[in-house]
Amino acid sequence: MLSVERLRALHAVAAQGSILAAADVLHVTTSAVSQQLAKLEREVGQPLLEKQGRGVRLTDVGRRLVEHTDQVLSALEQAEAELESARDTLSGRLVIAAFATGARGLAPRALASLAAKHPQLQPMLRELEPADSIPMLVRRDVDLALLQDWANAPLALPPGLSKAPVLDDVADIALPAHHRLAHADRVRLDDLADEPWVTWLEGSICHDWLLHTLRRRGHEPRVAHTASEYATQLALVGAGLGAAVIPRLGRGPVPPGVRIVPSEPTLRRHVYAAWRRDASRRTTIRVAVEAFQQAASATA
Repeated sequence: MLSVERLRALHAVAAQGSILAAADVLHVTTSAVSQQLAKLEREVGQPLLEKQGRGVRLTDVGRRLVEHTDQVLSALEQAEAELESARDTLSGRLVIAAFATGARGLAPRALASLAAKHPQLQPMLRELEPADSIPMLVRRDVDLALLQDWANAPLALPPGLSKAPVLDDVADIALPAHHRLAHADRVRLDDLADEPWVTWLEGSICHDWLLHTLRRRGHEPRVAHTASEYATQLALVGAGLGAAVIPRLGRGPVPPGVRIVPSEPTLRRHVYAAWRRDASRRTTIRVAVEAFQQAASATA
C-alpha cells in the first residue's frame, strides 16, 4: 500500500521543481522530504526522480505516479469536506493567499473574525499576486485565494476552481496638487492622454490593465515610474512626477501634495475568493469566504 504522505512529497517536488522548494511548501525539512521519497522509491521499486541541473525532474514512472496522486488528493479533499461538515468544531490549518491590498484592506478584519468564531482553526495568510496564487491553489499549496481583476479585463480561472464575489472596488485618479485638473469634480482618462503615469510593476494585473485600457481608448501610455506599493506611488505623484490610478481598498493615508479625483467613467475592479471545486463542501472554505465578504461590507 502506497503512503499518502509520501505521494504528497512526490507531488510537491513535481510542482516545485526541487526538494528544497517542496520542503518549504510542506513545512518540513529537506531531509524529511528526501527520506519520504527514498521510501516511496523502495515501495515502487523504480526511480521516481533524476537530477536536472540544481533541481530534479520526474522519471516516466514518477510522472505517471503523480497523475494518480492528483486523483488521490482530489478524493481525499472531498472526503475531508464530508467529515468536516459533520464536525461541530472547525480546526486545522487553512492557508489563504491574498494580493497586497486585499491582504492589507480585508485580511486583518477577516482573520480576526475567524479567530474569534473558530479559535481552533489556524488560518495562515500568504501575500501573493494572482499570477502566483492561482497555480499554488491548483497545486493544493494554498486552500483559498483572494483575487482581483478589472471590469474590462476579466481574469480567466483554470478548470476545477470555483469563485465567489467579495467586493467591487472603485479606483480614483491621483494627481499632483498643482495639476490643472486637481480640483475637478471628475477626470476622464482621455484628459490625461499625455500625462506620465506612475503605475504598478510590469507584468502585474493592474499594470497590464492600465496599458490595455489606455490603448483601447487610442492613447499610448507613457509609463514614467513603477512601484508595487500605494505609498510609493502616491509619494511619486506628490512629487509631481505623474498621475496614478489608485483603488480605494487598502489605499491608506494620502500624503500632502496629492489630490484624489474620481474618474469618469468610474473605474472598478472585482475582488473575489477562489477555491478548488473539490473543496466546495468544506465548511472552513465557506466560513473563510463569508469572513472576507463581511470584512468587505464593513469597509464599504
